[in-house]
Amino acid sequence: MRAHAARRPTADEHSDYQGRYVHGVPDGDVVETLIRQADGMRMALAAVTEAQAAARPAPEEWSGKQVLGHITEWERIFCFRALCFARGLPGELPGFDQVALVEAAGFDARSWASLVAEYAAVRAATIMLFDGLHPADWERAGIASGTRVTVRGLAYLAAGHELHHIESLRDVYHLVGGAV
Repeated sequence: MRAHAARRPTADEHSDYQGRYVHGVPDGDVVETLIRQADGMRMALAAVTEAQAAARPAPEEWSGKQVLGHITEWERIFCFRALCFARGLPGELPGFDQVALVEAAGFDARSWASLVAEYAAVRAATIMLFDGLHPADWERAGIASGTRVTVRGLAYLAAGHELHHIESLRDVYHLVGGAV
């Protein structure tokens, strides 16, 4: 077990808003959590049809494709931030409007299979990034979206953000079942 990856972020390692994602992550090595999530997601998402993924629970709600695209896109953002902070790059990183990003991405025009494959590739890269960092890198921090966040906090955000959206894919969209 990676002791540095099993230490939960403290409240000063992420924003108050992000705490809801961090607190949902189970105790233990967060890299192992990321691996388990990837395995569960691949199996759950493989059972979703193109029609199911394109459906919206309400006109103003995102489609399942958009939710999965959002999960994947934000994971990239979390990893970019983690890499910048781990390498000590100077400067503050910008925030992003998640709705504008989803609207610009065109996820609904893509196939479900391509979105699932992209998710798997991004998650594999996420696991490799965090697994490859030195323990001291996890302590490094920077400013993103106007808030101080550590590399450790970003690893937990990647896992917790997915957990949050898996609940919506299960409870609102009825796309995945059981524990993912």
